[in-house]
Amino acid sequence: MKKWIIGSFVGAIIVFAWQAASWMFLGIHDSTMKYSPAQNEIMSVLSANIKEEGAYILPSASTKKEQEQMMKDIEGKPWASVIYHQSYSGKMTMKMIRGFLLCFVLVLLLVVILTKGGMPNFTGFVTGSLAVGVFTFLWGPYMGHNWFELPWHMIRGDIIDCIVAWGLCGAWLGWWMNKK
Repeated sequence: MKKWIIGSFVGAIIVFAWQAASWMFLGIHDSTMKYSPAQNEIMSVLSANIKEEGAYILPSASTKKEQEQMMKDIEGKPWASVIYHQSYSGKMTMKMIRGFLLCFVLVLLLVVILTKGGMPNFTGFVTGSLAVGVFTFLWGPYMGHNWFELPWHMIRGDIIDCIVAWGLCGAWLGWWMNKK
């Protein structure tokens, strides 16, 4: 159990550090969100018309019947998805703590899954970890790409993160867990 905890802790550091580096230093996610020179005007309109935090699809409808008609009416016209918050907070401490704890739990669950049938060798840890990374990408960001037509530039960094972070984690776990 001690080996699992240490392996998961270091694996969490690897995954967390990669995620931080890819967002803050390496520029992998630089093209994720686009800039609009009309951002002040857009925010004024949103703030004046949206009173509750949440995710919005525009245009939208309040009933199924209205939605069916709207789907016909908007064919070929512009639409938007908006995630609206009433207040920005640059406080990162709790977000970083939660992020690291999530990484720790994810790596620990990975160890549990991969060792369930016995101790895999180095290659088993790497391929199993990569499979989890690809699974995570396909279920999360790519599913959003599929259903909400997210542009590729929004999810390109996510596939890189999933492969690199979980590949590195798998290499660490493969070495650590098989170390005598």
